[in-house]
Amino acid sequence: MDDMKTLMADWDPFQFEQDMNYVHLNPDLEWKIANLPDSPGCYLMKHQGEIIYVGKAKNLKNRVSQYFRPSRQHTPKVRAMVSKIDDFDIMLVDGELEAFTLECNLIKLHRPHYNILLKDDKHYPFIRVDLKERYPRVQLVRRQEKDGAKYFGPFQGATVVREVLDVVRMVFPIRACAWQINPDKPRRPCVHHQIGQCPAPCAGMISEEDYLGTIHKVMEFLNGRYAPVLDEMKARMAEAAAAMNYERAAVYRDRIRAVEAVMQKQKAISTALGDQDIIAAMPHDADAMVQLMFVRSGRLIGSERFTLEGAGDEAMGDVLTQFILQYYDLENMPPQDLLLSVMPEEKGVIEQLLTELHGRRVYLSVPVRGEKRKLVNMAVKNLRDELHKIDKRNASSYARTTGALEELRDVLGLPTLPRRIEGYDISNTQGALSVASEVVMVDGLAANKEYRRYRIKTVEGANDFASIAEVITRRLSHGLKELEERRAQGLDAEGGKFSWLPDLILIDGGRGQVAAARDAMRALGLDIPMFGLAKRIEEIVLPDEEESILLDRHSNALHLIQRVRDEAHRFAIIHHRALRGRASIASRLDGVPGVGEKRRKAILKHFKTVEALREASAEDIAQVPGVPGGVAEAVYRFLREDGE
Repeated sequence: MDDMKTLMADWDPFQFEQDMNYVHLNPDLEWKIANLPDSPGCYLMKHQGEIIYVGKAKNLKNRVSQYFRPSRQHTPKVRAMVSKIDDFDIMLVDGELEAFTLECNLIKLHRPHYNILLKDDKHYPFIRVDLKERYPRVQLVRRQEKDGAKYFGPFQGATVVREVLDVVRMVFPIRACAWQINPDKPRRPCVHHQIGQCPAPCAGMISEEDYLGTIHKVMEFLNGRYAPVLDEMKARMAEAAAAMNYERAAVYRDRIRAVEAVMQKQKAISTALGDQDIIAAMPHDADAMVQLMFVRSGRLIGSERFTLEGAGDEAMGDVLTQFILQYYDLENMPPQDLLLSVMPEEKGVIEQLLTELHGRRVYLSVPVRGEKRKLVNMAVKNLRDELHKIDKRNASSYARTTGALEELRDVLGLPTLPRRIEGYDISNTQGALSVASEVVMVDGLAANKEYRRYRIKTVEGANDFASIAEVITRRLSHGLKELEERRAQGLDAEGGKFSWLPDLILIDGGRGQVAAARDAMRALGLDIPMFGLAKRIEEIVLPDEEESILLDRHSNALHLIQRVRDEAHRFAIIHHRALRGRASIASRLDGVPGVGEKRRKAILKHFKTVEALREASAEDIAQVPGVPGGVAEAVYRFLREDGE
């Protein structure tokens, strides 16, 4: 409070007005800042009506006005945010706890761009046992609620839960149905009773006391106490074997193996530790990473990593605060102990919020020694290992993309990095059904939506030189026309279908194909760098150079252009095969009674692919406009006979 009084005493209206020039405030914003209340609450920063940041404050006047004053302590992220603020709203509350709760809810609701956001906020499944039921069931649920039931977990995915439930039902005969059990109105036992997986309480074949005894054993098992179950089953297996009831002994053997398999998936920590979540945070480039490990009944049952985008320059205590507030809710209830790698400043408020959520006391701690410290160190170690792997993957990705483009730029002597590379290939069968493919790579990655197919229109026979010239002419002509139109409309070239022209063109072929493509390009007044990749020895052929370029076979640049070349070839072959199939079906459809040229075209247009037409029923074919039922049946029979 004394610090607040000092700040208010030092507040100079003239200096405040000078500070406002930091962000070029509009009059409405200036008035709002000058009239902020000395009250706790939340503030919502806006840009063009969109909420871009939500924060809380003990004193809104001091906290909000600080954003608009020049300060070396402002991070680049804060300066970028403040430069966009053109308005803000405030919400007053009674105290710090209410401000915390409101901030958490507003962040989850609006997910503002400049807040620390939990990227992967998935909810984990639990196993639920409600002892208030007459004959309790063991269920998989997605939400943990305050309903008096017992919850076990969380587990890493529904698959893990189902594996555990399969073992439970194999070891303990309990019901899996959702029937309302009424002993006064017995039902006929189902197949689960016949195979020994249910004691048939619906038929009155087990008392409530005996059934509850089994359920309590199930709960002990789910709490991680496997030893009594294993000892009992091993004794029963030995008894069955001694009595030469080998089939029964084999059943117990399988159950023992199932329990041991579950045990192996969970690492024992210490039976004295109870339930904890261990949370560690580390910065990684612009983001922050959080490692969460689950310990239940002294056993490590799983772990998960999360990314908080744009939080790399935040204090890790603030990162953990936002993670805890966004992760835990009624679906993900906190355990009694949270072991942290660093303590948030608002420890007391966070504990109070989690305590209200959980229904009993929740503690935050940063252990310094003992088993709990080992758990935190384990989380930190796992996080460091994952960050190391991410860095290695990023380095490999950089080498395959940007690094390869830089190498290719230097090899070809290009003035700039070739962001957009287009590759072309021609495919035909002895000059028939000649097609071309255009594949695109942007920033070293395949841009599948930019791929194009061409039917060769002006070339007769197998003439790859003339075919590649036609394709280059058509593609660049479309591009120049659309580029002019988009510029006249003030639009970006990259948003069009053809207007984003390539920085580099790759032709699948040798000098003849490259020369034909170059001449077609220059005829349009363009001078785009171009080269070919000859398959014989993977040599780079330049249009105006007699000598080829040979790259090391381990070169990232060579691997990149090979990917472009191979993708162009693959794309052309797929198109050509589809056309051959359509042509084959089309020619044979001419022999079907009642199918003329008009109906043939209608059928092929409707189904689009040969595979779709072959899989169609007579009723499907009859849906084609202009094709009556009798003709559809004839086409269907023809396709079946043709496929045999």
